[in-house]
Amino acid sequence: MGEKVNYKQTMERSYRRLVSGWLSPVHITVQETDLCVYARGISPDDIRDAVIAQRGPLEGYIQRFPEFVQTLVPWTEDDLAPAIVRDMIRAGRTAGVGPMAAVAGALAERVGRDLLARTDEIIVENGGDIFIKTLHPLTVALFAGRSPLSLKIGLDIEPANRAMAVCTSSGSVGHSLSKGKADAVCVLSRSCALADAAATAIGNRVRNQKNIQPAIDWGRTVAGVEGILVIMGKKMGMWGGVRLRPIRVGPTEKKVEF
Repeated sequence: MGEKVNYKQTMERSYRRLVSGWLSPVHITVQETDLCVYARGISPDDIRDAVIAQRGPLEGYIQRFPEFVQTLVPWTEDDLAPAIVRDMIRAGRTAGVGPMAAVAGALAERVGRDLLARTDEIIVENGGDIFIKTLHPLTVALFAGRSPLSLKIGLDIEPANRAMAVCTSSGSVGHSLSKGKADAVCVLSRSCALADAAATAIGNRVRNQKNIQPAIDWGRTVAGVEGILVIMGKKMGMWGGVRLRPIRVGPTEKKVEF
């Protein structure tokens, strides 16, 4: 595909400096895709190949349908679309948003599942979207911008015989499009694409602190969503399989923090 790949030795995303744990990180950028993959026995070339294998079909679909990138409403089902595109379409339709609301999560999961053929544990972090399949418990710390709760609480993730997704959207942090003003909306699901799309859809509904509970009430009706956490300023609300713990960011603690 002739794509330029940068095997990063430094971390552009400052929160990555806070990560500690038992898996070794590899940072890779392929055009707009900036991943950190935590695993054993996975080379940069393995990750590069997995990313390009997913980006190629997605880019080809976008070339055929440029409006796919621009639409903010659900895309029509397309059984002939590449698998990653079908993931995005399905997630967007379930959450009532455009398919690009699921792109980071869909890519993280597709790359992670491809690499699971070479390892039994992997974490793929793509910005605020994380695909997790581990044999050990970990804690995902929540960055919530200027909220006093930012990096003070984390989500406990227990190992299981299934992969898990933790995806976060924000109306006050980062470049993702959001119609809301929440500092962080975190969604747990078995599907990373769905968690990504649902986090966007829930975040769109949080424009002030009074909207937190109604937004959560709406989010819990989305099929496939297993847990929700919303933070705005000093206020927070949660539902479902969210297990919180106070955290202290430090290099000696064995946790994975985002």
